[in-house]
Amino acid sequence: MISRRKIVLGGASLISCFGRFSHTSMARAASPGQFEIVKSDEEWRRELTSEQHAVLRRHDTERAWTSPLNKEYRSGTYVCGGCDLPLFSSSTKFDSKTGWPSFWAPIDGAVQTSEDRSFFFLVRTEVHCHRCGSHLGHVFDDGPQPTGLRYCMNGVALKFVPG
Repeated sequence: MISRRKIVLGGASLISCFGRFSHTSMARAASPGQFEIVKSDEEWRRELTSEQHAVLRRHDTERAWTSPLNKEYRSGTYVCGGCDLPLFSSSTKFDSKTGWPSFWAPIDGAVQTSEDRSFFFLVRTEVHCHRCGSHLGHVFDDGPQPTGLRYCMNGVALKFVPG
């Protein structure tokens, strides 16, 4: 019998393998004025590493289990890799065993969500930074209580600030 965890991990692996193709070929840009911080693609490229740019600005997905933030369990705050807005408290982080840093709740008002239909038949809820619109990851309804949510974030989209 196939467990829910195996289905989630299998899906995550597929998304990781094919995410670069689907997201890179279907890159989206925020409308001017939609966010507090708006920069040209050239400005973002100068400020971010190529991996950060692919994830934050082109909605790519980093490979699972590659982020050092997976094993970060000190007290502190996770901030946006694009604009340093505080996004998640370490008190909401948990090990989802999916290969990406996961949280059961963001800091109030820190993120926005939108519907993501870029990956074949799969409809997901995409998570963006409220201030700069950077793509952070996705939110799923298979997380722990008290919210039942799993904010599955790309580690390269975040910076950790010890508390």
